[in-house]
Amino acid sequence: MQLRLGIDIACRAPHQASLADESGRFVFTGHRFRTIARELEELWSMLPTETEAGDVTVVMEPTRNAWVALAAWFRRRGARVVLVPPEQSADLRAYYSKHTKTDRVDSRLLARLPLLHPEGLHEEHGLGPGHPMRRATRLRQSLVKRRSKSLSRLDALLEILGPSWLAALGSDLANKTPLRFLAAGYACPLTVRRLGLGRLNRFIYRHSRGSWGQEKAIELWDAAEETLALWADELDFGELAEDIAVEARLALSLTEEIVALDERIAVQFHEADPQGILVSVPGVGAITGAQILGRLGDPARFRSLAGVRSFSGLVPSLDASGLMGKHGGPTKRGDACLREAIFIAADHARRIDPTLAARYHRLMVSSGKHHNSAVCHVASTLLTRIVACWREGQPYALRDVDGRQVSLAEAKRIVAERYTVPNELRRARLTNTAGRRGRTGRRSKESQSAPSASPSTGHATATARTSSPRAVRDGKASRRRSIATPGTSSTPSEIAPMHAFGDSTDARPTQPRTPVLGSRCGLTHSGIRSATPTRRAHWTSRSRAGFLVRPAAAVVPWPTSPETTRLPTGRGRTSDTQRSRPRPRRPRRWPRPVPSAR
Repeated sequence: MQLRLGIDIACRAPHQASLADESGRFVFTGHRFRTIARELEELWSMLPTETEAGDVTVVMEPTRNAWVALAAWFRRRGARVVLVPPEQSADLRAYYSKHTKTDRVDSRLLARLPLLHPEGLHEEHGLGPGHPMRRATRLRQSLVKRRSKSLSRLDALLEILGPSWLAALGSDLANKTPLRFLAAGYACPLTVRRLGLGRLNRFIYRHSRGSWGQEKAIELWDAAEETLALWADELDFGELAEDIAVEARLALSLTEEIVALDERIAVQFHEADPQGILVSVPGVGAITGAQILGRLGDPARFRSLAGVRSFSGLVPSLDASGLMGKHGGPTKRGDACLREAIFIAADHARRIDPTLAARYHRLMVSSGKHHNSAVCHVASTLLTRIVACWREGQPYALRDVDGRQVSLAEAKRIVAERYTVPNELRRARLTNTAGRRGRTGRRSKESQSAPSASPSTGHATATARTSSPRAVRDGKASRRRSIATPGTSSTPSEIAPMHAFGDSTDARPTQPRTPVLGSRCGLTHSGIRSATPTRRAHWTSRSRAGFLVRPAAAVVPWPTSPETTRLPTGRGRTSDTQRSRPRPRRPRRWPRPVPSAR
């Protein structure tokens, strides 16, 4: 008998387990236990008698790292361990129990999941975060990002001293020589002046191992003098130098940790790939290969190569229904560390492999893709070839588009001659709109919700939206004054409804539209009564705060023709004469007195 054990894993609280048979009937539900050997033995003893270990399927979610020890324990017992993505279980729980979410409900749902979605069950064989190379590559990625943030802060602090410091130290602050110079507290120009040119020359010559000499020392000396002339005594150079030294020491420490970690990863990668299959792939070195292999896991665990591409998250999303359908961007549902490594490798491989270069050239030139999109397509193809080579146990071979195997030098020559993308086309395919225009204007840098500081280029008037009750009352009063006293304008700006100025996208200079004040009239832009009551109702139900402001010179007098001043009558409307005269008050009807009974 097949049994399914659903476990809802908790990080601090006890886990909950529910056991169901092959028909979905529960044997027990809501059993609480912790990740302790004694309590795990107690849970295993609760299985029905004469149950073989191979008939038990343990279904759980990969909750942080708490699932690793549980999965290893159940695999040693002979059970089949299946990991379910939290998104799938959450969607299924919302279907069955929309308004209730408890650990007991989650464990019951996981126990019945093999009956509902059997093709979505993928057995887990690895240790996940327990694998040393997988954990080391993830740690290296985190350290590299921390160092990049520290270098960015260091660059921002050096800008306070002036541009001459960045010019003297160079744009690559990840070099150890400028970091040691800044970590020693020499970012203070007064300290550099007291140090002297001779000792400064010996310092940078020793730490750069002879690559920097007297010329670099003179540049740093001149940068210090320029900062003193720029700031005088207004800036506290000592405090700023201490802040810069802290960031430099952090960057140096992270660099040393990354170097030591690279040595560990290289040893682990050599043990995992003794034949050098991944290193034979263009664009893949020891660190990148370890990152791909460590985050991908065992490539043989995938049923097909399409599953490998889907796991990477580089495949496009699809939204189709009936005769309509469209592809979106990459799903990005896989491992982000794997996706980063394969993207970097593909960007290098498309410069070496003629087949990948031809695909990149076709996407950029013919299909109109930008660089990142084209590299994502190449990365998906490269990952498929890496897994195919790993399964076959053969190294990667460079081939021309006709299938002929070529050498490395010949492959580079073919790529340079046939598949070079012009620089003009590459600039036209930039992902940001600022690169297409060539520069960014002030309007593109400002917030979209902020008021514009310059006149609009797409409309003759500017839109002033307000939400205060006083502004709404003022707008109503202005409209009433315009209706009561037509042809006059007592204020420098007149407030009119939005629809009185026409559509801003309508460019017909031969027939200019005449703005007509009075939005309750139901008149069109030319003064003729609207033919459809729907449009009249739409114009009448205007927004309370949606008014357009125009100067007094643009105010059009009230038309005097009877054809244009006639107001529509009908249900809920009054004529122009009735609107101009005050409505007489209706006499109040008192109730008849009840005659008294005699």
